[in-house]
Order: sequence, then structure tokens, then C-alpha cells
Amino acid sequence: MTYCLGLCLQDGLVLLSDTRTNAGPDNIASFGKMHVVSPEDRVIAIMTSGNLAVTQAVVARVMEGAGADPNEPVETLYTIKSMHGAAELVARAVNKACGSVSGYAQSSMFDASIILAGQIEGRRMRMFQIYSAGNYIESSPDTPFFQIGETKYGKPILDRVAHYDTPLEDGVKLALISMDSTLRSNFSVGLPMDLLVYRKDTQRIAAQERIGDDNAYFRGIRENWSNALRAAYRDLPPPPWIS
Repeated sequence: MTYCLGLCLQDGLVLLSDTRTNAGPDNIASFGKMHVVSPEDRVIAIMTSGNLAVTQAVVARVMEGAGADPNEPVETLYTIKSMHGAAELVARAVNKACGSVSGYAQSSMFDASIILAGQIEGRRMRMFQIYSAGNYIESSPDTPFFQIGETKYGKPILDRVAHYDTPLEDGVKLALISMDSTLRSNFSVGLPMDLLVYRKDTQRIAAQERIGDDNAYFRGIRENWSNALRAAYRDLPPPPWIS
């Protein structure tokens, strides 16, 4: 399992993903879930959750054109002209990858979810969530974040605090707190995690980090957030019905 989240804010994008794919007492594996395209005219990132064979096939198709119809022009995230076109490209790749294995196993075993986000020069910044069926939705100022994978533990902080006009720096803090909440409550999500920050209309990555247990800033976020929560609940008034 995994946990990925994307914030599409007024000033840019904050994307964060863990790297765990299997978790058990003696079976832990890690694969990067974030894949980034950043030539001179664009920054596009995809984050994947679900069956690893399906998601790797999708990434190979949209990054390299692997498995594309030889009778059609090959399009990839490097050549696509718009973010909506990129969403269509990824959706077709998901549909094809899921369909190619549907005869061998129950379809629920081959589910895949993808967050696609970025900006192409001359176009507006956009973020999409793509489902196994090949359909997708787009974020909006009313819904500025998407999550895939183990979403429930990290959702409350985003529901309460994340807004379209949240500054990018605060978006990074919110993303890390959301991930930390998930790490604490679910063994199937694990470090290290990958962070990408993009400032709108720059076509340049503002920050790209792999964050592990040894990251001093993340350790500070974990400790300060835990202390703040303890202090907050202690400051709440006592229930009036207990004498």
C-alpha cells in the first residue's frame, strides 16, 4: 500500500509520496511512487498507488511510449501539448494496463490510482486524479487537494486547514503532517518519502527532496506537531458532567 497527496494551491503545487509497496513482519519493499518530467518548457509529475505491475506499465507508457500503437504517433509527457491532454494520455494508459491483466485475476487486485499535476509553458497549472476505469477528475479552488492510497489517517488535517490560498510553505508543512499521521497509524506506509514543490508559471522545480528518518526538518515537524496536539487537548475545558 502507499500514501500520496497533492496540493494544487494558488501559488503552486506541493506533492508528497511514500515509497512502501509491501509490508509484513519479514517482507518490506520500497519503490518510488513519484515520477517527474522537467524539460525546459514544463514540469509534470505523476504519483501512483495500487498494483505495482499496472502502475509501472503506465509510467513506462507515458514516459517512454512503451506499448504504444505502432500505427499512431507516439505521445509522452515530454511531447504532450496540454495538461488535459496529459490526463487523457495517462487515463488511456491506465485503462490499457488494467485491461491487459483483467483476464488473469480479479480486477480489484489490479486497481491503480494516479495523481497527475504540473504545468506546460503557456498553459495553466492543473492537477488530476485518474482512476482504474480510465476516468478522471480535476482539482479546483474548492477542492485543492487529492489523496490516493491510505488516505483516511492524513485527511483530517487537510480537511480542516488546507485552502486554495494556503501559502506554498504552509502547504509543505501540512503535507508532512498529513504523511506523519499516516505513518504513525498504518504500517503499510513507510519512509523515505519524496517531496516536490513547484511554483506556478516558472516551469522550474522549486524543491525536490527525498526525506527519511534522518531529516532534521521532518523530525522537528513530527515532534512539534505531537507537542502541539498534547498541549491543545490539555487546554480544552473539562466536561461539565463529571464532578
